[in-house]
This record gives sequence, C-alpha cells and structure tokens, in this order.
Amino acid sequence: MEIHEPYNPLHKKNLGYSVAEALLVKDIKPLSLGKAFDGAGVYAIYYKGDFPLYRPLAERNQHGKFTCPIYVGKAVPAGARKGGFGLGAPAGRALSARLKQHAKSIEDAENLALADFFCRYLTVDDIWIPLGESLLIDMFSPLWNQVIDGYGNHATGKGRYEQQISPWDVLHPGRPWAAKLKAGKERVTLEKEVKAFFASDKFKNSAS
Repeated sequence: MEIHEPYNPLHKKNLGYSVAEALLVKDIKPLSLGKAFDGAGVYAIYYKGDFPLYRPLAERNQHGKFTCPIYVGKAVPAGARKGGFGLGAPAGRALSARLKQHAKSIEDAENLALADFFCRYLTVDDIWIPLGESLLIDMFSPLWNQVIDGYGNHATGKGRYEQQISPWDVLHPGRPWAAKLKAGKERVTLEKEVKAFFASDKFKNSAS
C-alpha cells in the first residue's frame, strides 16, 4: 500500500518553492539596471546572445520566453556576515549592488555583451533567501552554478593571487584582477564540459 505524506506548507522545501515561484512571475529586466533600489533577495540571470558554446541555452530564452537562467544567486544584508542574519539586519541595497557587480563582470569580459543579459529579481525577507536560492539552483541547474563557476567571485585581496583562475574567467577573460591569478583548467577542457552538460539529462530535464 502506497503511503503519502500529508502536505505541509511549512516544510522547508515548500517554503523554498514559494520563494522560487514568486521570483519566476517577476518581469524580465535588462541586467544593465538603472537606479539602485533597496532590499536583499534572490535573482536569476538569463542569456540570449550568440556566444557559440551557449547556443542550446540561448535558444531557450528567445522570443521573450526566458525559461532557462544561466546563473542564479542571492544577495543577503551586509549585517548577515556579522551575526545578524535572519534577525532583521538592515538590507540596504544589497540586491541591486550585487546585480551591478554582475553587470560589471559582463562588461569586462572580452567575448560577452551586456545587452544579451537579462534578469528577474525578488526582494525577500533575509531568513528565506538561502532557501530560495537553493531551490532555484535545484530546479534549473544553471550552467554558471553547476559547471562554469567563478562568475560571482570578487576581486582577490592584495597579496592573495596564489589561487587558481576560475573556469568562468578562463572562458570569459577580461576581469583585470583575474588575469593575475594562477593558471587553472584549460579552455578546451571547459568547452568539452559545457558541451557534455548541454547533452545531459540534467540540462534537458531542467525546469522550463
């Protein structure tokens, strides 16, 4: 006899889905946002350009569909790093600042154009932000979260250039601070990993 657990709206997975679903009904906006805004929260970034390696993903985002994010992330209040997380730490403009950082990374990249990137974002009570981000990554398996990591990296502090350059910076060179890092994976290896990802069930079966 099959036993079904009763639906619990307060189960952490259901709470995470509620955040994810609220984000996905938000309007699409260019990643080159204008005015800053208040709040912390979650966001999804979409690509629809002509970088050859990303064609399978870009095709899902044509004609205003925007069904497949290339990256999902979060921006928590600055106070969260000092023990104030989930306790009403002032959000400031954490979310718009994070999106602005991402836009700058695209502008620095030699083979990407900011005009090809769009986003959805949602300001969220800080205690639910990590849960919403985790569920979105699970739903969509975004390329820059799952395979080509490093997009969300910040400039390395002075005297800390012994770490390897990220896969993202190998595929998309241009951030000035990344050029000072040690060699990482070879580009040809990363290109093979991207092609394998797009051929996998993980990508084919991701939410749309």
